[in-house]
Amino acid sequence: MLLAVSALAFGVNSVNAQGFATEKLNYRRPTSIPFPDDAPYSPQMATLGKMLFFDPRLSGKQNLSCASCHNPSFGFEVPVSGAIGATNKPLARKAPTVLNAAWLPTLFWDGRAPDLETQAMGPITADAEMDGKFPEIIARLKGTPEYEAWFGKLFPRDGVTQDNILTAIATYERTVVSGWAPFDRWVEGDATAISPAAQRGFAVFTGKGQCAACHTGWNFTDNKFHDLGVQTKDIGRAAFEPDNPLAKHAFKTPGLRNLTYRAPFGHAGQFANLDQIVAFYETGGIARPSRSPLMKPIRLEPQEREDLIAFLHSLTAEQTRIALPNLPN
Repeated sequence: MLLAVSALAFGVNSVNAQGFATEKLNYRRPTSIPFPDDAPYSPQMATLGKMLFFDPRLSGKQNLSCASCHNPSFGFEVPVSGAIGATNKPLARKAPTVLNAAWLPTLFWDGRAPDLETQAMGPITADAEMDGKFPEIIARLKGTPEYEAWFGKLFPRDGVTQDNILTAIATYERTVVSGWAPFDRWVEGDATAISPAAQRGFAVFTGKGQCAACHTGWNFTDNKFHDLGVQTKDIGRAAFEPDNPLAKHAFKTPGLRNLTYRAPFGHAGQFANLDQIVAFYETGGIARPSRSPLMKPIRLEPQEREDLIAFLHSLTAEQTRIALPNLPN
């Protein structure tokens, strides 16, 4: 019955309807969160990490926390092109989301961090971001009885250390997973979970729109780096792959979950909304030697464009209520 509905909705015949149903399954959600062997999940560790994630005592002036740039209300981003850091100036790049980071093989727009522990250290210690100094942070946490007790229980060998702070934060961040969206219910067999427009939009996404060339899998990212032909002076991934001609101006493909909360879009927040970024993709970007060969001009009809955006909206789960932790005094 679902197959027949899909075929009818897309105007496809029974031969390629089976292929379309298979394509849907490529976006099925995983059933568990991957944790590294040397940092397994425990609710106590995640709770400690959550407290640290929201605690401004990790910043130099004790006025910024990880959540200052990764706010749950905005898809674990912030709704500005560059979050305000320790220097009271906007940062050069938009804060990428923490959502579904447990599945990411590298972190940051340029992929410079190999894991969440390394990623957590970057913003905490960067002068322009949180401007924290770990000797000072450790002293503050050790001077807080409840933190001292938490670390003593979870890390009985050495208590409050830089590595243990980062392990706790990373454990919490791995639990930050986007909720079930209408699209997920559709993939699992509920033919009415998303609108006919969104279903047509999925066909555009995986077909004519060529979006699925980079936005693959359940988190809608290939985890690779591409120059989209955006006007920018930022060399992106080339800072780490100087000999790769395609790395210049290349940035990591962002996942598309919970997009409704995450505008503006782009590595520097260049696009105010989904309409703008879809319009940009249609142009194929600026032609230059580093531009990804996957970026090619396309021409969508007005209805196809509306359908594509309807599909993108179907990737957003209902806003999850996240209780702020009670921080130790």
